Amino acid sequence: MELVITEKPSVAQSIAQVIGARERGDGYLKGNGYIVSWCYGHLVELATPDAYDERYQRWSYNTLPIIPSDWKYEIKKDTRAQFKILKRLMLDGNVTAIVCATDAGREGELIFRLVYEQAGCTKPIKRLWISSMEENAIRDGFDHLRPGAEYDNLYASALCRQEADWLVGLNGTRLFTVLYKSKVLKVGRVQTPTLAMLVEREATISGFQKTPYYTVHLNANGLDAVSEKLSDKAKAENIVSMCKGREAQIRSVISEDKNMVQPRLYDLTSLQRDANRIFGFTAKKTLEYTQSLYEKKLCTYPRTDSQFLSDDMEDTARRVLAVIESTYSYLRDDRPRNVDIRRIMNSKKVSDHHAIIPTVQIENIHNIQLSEGEQKVLSLLATRVVTATADRYEYKSVKAEIVCEGQTFTASGKTVTNEGWKKYEAAFRNAQRVKADKEEGDDAKPLPYMSEGAYLADAVFSVIEGFTKPLAHFTEDSLLQAMEKAGASDTNDDAERKGLGTPATRADIIEKLVKDGFVKREKKQMIPTEDGKKLISILPDEIKSPKLTADWENTLTLIAKGEYPAQRFMDGIRNMVTELVKNNSTVREENKNMFGSGDALGKCPKCGGDVIKGKFGAYCSERCGMTVGKAMGKTLTDEQVKDLLEGKKIYLTELKSKKGGTYNAYLTADGIEDYSFTKDDGTDITGYRFKFKMEFPKREG
Repeated sequence: MELVITEKPSVAQSIAQVIGARERGDGYLKGNGYIVSWCYGHLVELATPDAYDERYQRWSYNTLPIIPSDWKYEIKKDTRAQFKILKRLMLDGNVTAIVCATDAGREGELIFRLVYEQAGCTKPIKRLWISSMEENAIRDGFDHLRPGAEYDNLYASALCRQEADWLVGLNGTRLFTVLYKSKVLKVGRVQTPTLAMLVEREATISGFQKTPYYTVHLNANGLDAVSEKLSDKAKAENIVSMCKGREAQIRSVISEDKNMVQPRLYDLTSLQRDANRIFGFTAKKTLEYTQSLYEKKLCTYPRTDSQFLSDDMEDTARRVLAVIESTYSYLRDDRPRNVDIRRIMNSKKVSDHHAIIPTVQIENIHNIQLSEGEQKVLSLLATRVVTATADRYEYKSVKAEIVCEGQTFTASGKTVTNEGWKKYEAAFRNAQRVKADKEEGDDAKPLPYMSEGAYLADAVFSVIEGFTKPLAHFTEDSLLQAMEKAGASDTNDDAERKGLGTPATRADIIEKLVKDGFVKREKKQMIPTEDGKKLISILPDEIKSPKLTADWENTLTLIAKGEYPAQRFMDGIRNMVTELVKNNSTVREENKNMFGSGDALGKCPKCGGDVIKGKFGAYCSERCGMTVGKAMGKTLTDEQVKDLLEGKKIYLTELKSKKGGTYNAYLTADGIEDYSFTKDDGTDITGYRFKFKMEFPKREG
């Protein structure tokens, strides 16, 4: 019997259906000589620093850099039950081989191998490597399973990526946080360059000086022709004086047939960009809506970076297109239209997953409860399938040059000859009641008839003043595009990943920057905060540049091919982290409080470090785990914290009793104790706090 392990339960169900494993068990499906079970993404993760040494619980420059010699792992608390199921199945005597059916890529390989290693399994591995979840693709994949050893180098590259991110992110974050005695200053290979792009754009906008320019317009018989831009208003007015009352001659009229190619299908990033631009959705919200549609079987897998379908999906694509046209009346065409279904198919450009498209289940959407956001995202997906397979948008472009007294004026116009795919995009926007994006040339109108060599009488000349404009602020749309393209020129063509982050992680990176207070949203604009600007100002260039990611990806690709030693890559990362700590050992006195930590409220009773005021209450600047911001559930004032740290008594009112009433009491610190609790997201929180002696005020009378 063979055990098949997938990355997600939904994939397990699809594979089990095809290979005949339909008997349901506790955390698995069984039948026809197979057991099919699943992970929930990453079940196993790198251990926290204190797993290596208790002294790492305290954030201190003296403990940096933290570079484990032997890496330790831990099972995520919220997935321990499934790990136990997988381990039991892997070690079952009836199981003779393990089929790795996680996503066909670097991270999919990592997810499986870590579970395999932590379970202590030594059974032979077979690899299912497919890019489509179509039934034929799954069957063909199982007919051509490959030896797991063929992917050892891919696993090595995945380990290098994981360990390198841990070393750079953890050491960089602790280093600059303790140097500036500040709130947590998060440093990361993806997060930091993203913030740097925002800060750089903001500096460019802030430093922009508006400059006037002038153009001379020639108006005659419905024609508006324009001169080149001039910086001197007097020169523009002189041209008007020279040309006034003179004949203008049409020197040339050039007509060209042009077209605009159809858009590609959506990958996650392009879907997030359009949803932000058209509906104002954040990248994270778009992912949530799409994930929900996927779980309701209304669209395909969302976390993809491909904009094509695999070559074996032509029949599926035609069925989906037919259902879309019958479901969305505004995408229907009364006249037969040309459908180029093959242009959306290219297996060579499908990586882990194909493009996001609706499923044939959308014919039942009237019976399925969808939120407004889900409906809008689904309409985007449906429209994109139609526009991607429609005719090209075709038009005739006309450019005319008119001369008068040695000055040249130009006029441009266009006439649409085939609306093509833009007709369906316009129908979508009309149905959704959203305005069309204004693109360059969209407002061009047909020019009046003109003949080369002809003269224009009664031409009117005038000067129009304009001003140069700064770059626009980043929106999530343009920021996602910038992240996708960052470092692309430094990344080799055969690298698995390009840009900053992946389609699945970019939304979270943006949300983290906002949550941590380094970026703020102002309507659709993404603006770096003062803390964000300060953070970028103190970090070294090698951490801020997207070139770091490009260099990593180039080397990781070579490791995956077996053309570069993993050990050499990791030695380079260790040296980089060591030099980072060595070269950033002190901070000038005037900069120590640049992030607003301010004066200390007192000394930490656990480690002797400074207790400072933070966003969520007072805490130890040495990160030893001591928190002093609350007592008996009440948030303390700065004065109350100072008194406690000095051993003084404080008075609190309206404390809640177990019976639901309230009372008042005097509290005095009486040593410290550890505490722990689990957040709603499954994260374990541990630390230290004061124990208290309590005295009650005497009742009057």
